[in-house]
Amino acid sequence: MKPTLLILAAGMASRYGSMKQIDGFGPNGETIIDYSIYDAIQAGFGKVVFIIKEEFLDNFKAIFEPKLNGKIETDYVFQNFDLKQFGINEEIYREKPWGTAHAILSGRKVINEPFCVINADDYYGADAFKKMVEFLTSEANGSNYSLVGYEISKTLSEYGSVSRGVCSVENDKLTDINERTKVYKKGDVIVYEEDGKEFPLAPDTRVSMNFWGFTPEVFKTTEDLFVKFAQDNKEKPKAEFFIPLVADHLVQTQTADFKVIPTSSKWFGVTYKEDKPIVQDSINELVNNGTYPENLWA
Repeated sequence: MKPTLLILAAGMASRYGSMKQIDGFGPNGETIIDYSIYDAIQAGFGKVVFIIKEEFLDNFKAIFEPKLNGKIETDYVFQNFDLKQFGINEEIYREKPWGTAHAILSGRKVINEPFCVINADDYYGADAFKKMVEFLTSEANGSNYSLVGYEISKTLSEYGSVSRGVCSVENDKLTDINERTKVYKKGDVIVYEEDGKEFPLAPDTRVSMNFWGFTPEVFKTTEDLFVKFAQDNKEKPKAEFFIPLVADHLVQTQTADFKVIPTSSKWFGVTYKEDKPIVQDSINELVNNGTYPENLWA
């Protein structure tokens, strides 16, 4: 059974808020999602599932069905604020969705095979998809998951701070992961800021860019943790339930191992509007060196 690609796209409302396509970066207007799906198909994924807001279903289908028809199976699931599906009957006010780990629960009714989770607006590189397929088809089980670890120096923006899941790794296994919400370059040094203080990070520190490998067994643990998180944070409308929180729980309770799959690929994405020309140049370079065809879906 081929693995599934689960794409976190529910947070992209502003880009899908009209019938216009999302930002184009490739020579023929290809989006970052297009390149991820292309790499996933080449690597051997059998299905792609989009996590979206329900009101954008028609837009997504109009954008992606013509491109992907006959190339890969597609499905759509919705991230919403309904807590009754988790047995929570009280109303909890939220200013934004509950976060990435809550989002993947949206896929629990349509995914029955090993699967990979990625962000919609990040470019990961073909190497990451190939290595993830190898893991999901030969190593993954309910106590053995994975993430692709990028060198932090290859994931930063020149235009401001970023949030990164900083990994501690021993013998290719994750021992600890901490969400650092303010990471940036200061001169020639990479630092993260916490409580007003700066702490250095080595350039080759492995970080999670939300490229995870799971089996469906992870849904039960994630749901249990989310119920507790929602109740513990009902007075904190900005609190988010991140995937690294689930991973760290599994690691610390010795419930599951996470293999950290190294990649030398350079990540890029649009954290700030000033990043767009850099992303366009990066994709043009990949097209020019033959990594991708000029017209991706021709």
